[in-house]
Amino acid sequence: MPSSPEMAAAELKAAGLSLATAESLTGGLLGSLLTSVPGVSACYRGGVIAYATEAKAHVLGVPADLLAAHGPVSVECARAMAEGTRRLFGADFGLATTGVAGPDTQDGHPVGTLFLGLAGPAGVTHAGLFSPAPGRNEIREWAAEEAFRLLLTALPGYSG
Repeated sequence: MPSSPEMAAAELKAAGLSLATAESLTGGLLGSLLTSVPGVSACYRGGVIAYATEAKAHVLGVPADLLAAHGPVSVECARAMAEGTRRLFGADFGLATTGVAGPDTQDGHPVGTLFLGLAGPAGVTHAGLFSPAPGRNEIREWAAEEAFRLLLTALPGYSG
């Protein structure tokens, strides 16, 4: 699988780059998958599970006015979370997930909504996606896979 945590770790190490994560929807799954890869300490700095809106603001520095205007499930929040974790850990890249895994809608967003943010040397990028997966855990796993895919596309030398 081309967007696996193993591939992400290998590409980060080969490029001499580091990563930090900020997770809401995935609830620590990115960090868990990454830390299952032997030798990942060479490139993974750490992560934050900012599940509550207040944690996004207080720990990651997501501006209160941004949260008030766009909500915690938004592309704007994902971008700010990515920037916050990158800054917090002093990493080359910050990767963030936010969205709705279910069982209920949140702030008008249906179950399966996913927003990703990636902050890196070239700036901040994002993705807004909708999961084809049927259940909460499947949505979280799909979201992690998509997050690794977004990261890989930004890494030098990755040819996918």
